[in-house]
Amino acid sequence: MLLNRLWIGLFFSALAVGLGKLIFFGDMLIFKEMVDALFESAELAFKIALFLTGALCLWMGFMEIGEKGGAINALTRLVAPLFGKLFPDVPKDHPAVGSMMMNFSANMLGLDNAATPLGLKAMGQLQELNPKKDTASNAQIMFLVMNTSGLTIIPVSILAYRSGAGSVSPSEVFLPILISTFFASLVGLFVVAFKQKINLLNKTVLAYLGTLTALIVGLLIWLYNNPDMVEPVSSVGGNLLLFSVIITFLGLGIRKKINVYEVFIDGAKGGFDVAIKIVPYLVAILVAIGVFKASGAMEILFDGIRLLLIQASVTNTEFIEALPTAFMKPFSGGAARGMMLETFATHGVDSFIGKMAATFQGSTETTFYVLAVYFGSVGIKKTRYAAGAGLIADAAGIIAAIFISFLFYT
Repeated sequence: MLLNRLWIGLFFSALAVGLGKLIFFGDMLIFKEMVDALFESAELAFKIALFLTGALCLWMGFMEIGEKGGAINALTRLVAPLFGKLFPDVPKDHPAVGSMMMNFSANMLGLDNAATPLGLKAMGQLQELNPKKDTASNAQIMFLVMNTSGLTIIPVSILAYRSGAGSVSPSEVFLPILISTFFASLVGLFVVAFKQKINLLNKTVLAYLGTLTALIVGLLIWLYNNPDMVEPVSSVGGNLLLFSVIITFLGLGIRKKINVYEVFIDGAKGGFDVAIKIVPYLVAILVAIGVFKASGAMEILFDGIRLLLIQASVTNTEFIEALPTAFMKPFSGGAARGMMLETFATHGVDSFIGKMAATFQGSTETTFYVLAVYFGSVGIKKTRYAAGAGLIADAAGIIAAIFISFLFYT
């Protein structure tokens, strides 16, 4: 329902702004620009799906090797006590548990290209347990919100963009992003647990969350005392771990004496089918965002926010210049990335606004994109409260990023 209202709202907002520009300012090209944006966004949606086809085939192939070789079962046993509490409807030994953990791990390492195929694999496995095939189950909602809250330990891609933009210290945003995403993840977990009546004070949940918190705090302390290690850990650590996982899967497959090549091919075949299914959902969400942006409605929205803050006696409104990245991230990672890079070019990559934009980019996830792709891949139309819970987690990440940016960058 929320997605339906959002979709309609974006189109009608764009229409209202376009008519206003035509009538009051005589902008004869506004509707041409909006129509151009429709087709460009549709083309972009297909290009994204085309790219995902290769990534899906790649990772679904390796996941098949992991399953046949026993790696996923081992990972499942490791997290089964925690997931048994957070996903009570999922059997402890179900392969979805391992797939979800792999997805969360890829997100933590900032490896978006790996996280999406792994997440689609997990969503498909959860759909097998779903009694109502057109309606999101509790387990699917919990998984999606934890995915969209996007705890990021090593923001590899953002550090790479900052380095490419000429930052003298690309890793300066490392700690703010980690702290912001941690807040977002906790809030997302609390919201869904409240809706599903899950007791987070259970000693098993507290033990896992406490251990994760201790590891993150330990990493922060170590990096604080060894600042020269932030750059290599961020740029090398995630990719090295990911490649190590691939080698481990292959090694276990060889140990089990399976034909890893044929198993990879069997798993990869499913990637193409999934990519085809998500194209209509991608087109739907991206064309709405494209026409909304092309009409100028987004610019009006941010001007309105700036005015409201001034009226509310907020004296320092400098951070508003970085808000486009934060507001676009729930809709489109590519659009938010474009906003961030535009901010780098306009204000400087190492300016307060530039660093805040990078923090926004890393502190939230593409909620509506994930909704469209993940649920679209399994044919779910009734998403229940998934979008609302995801947006609450995003809002927590954005608010945390604002306060943390002022703390770290000023």
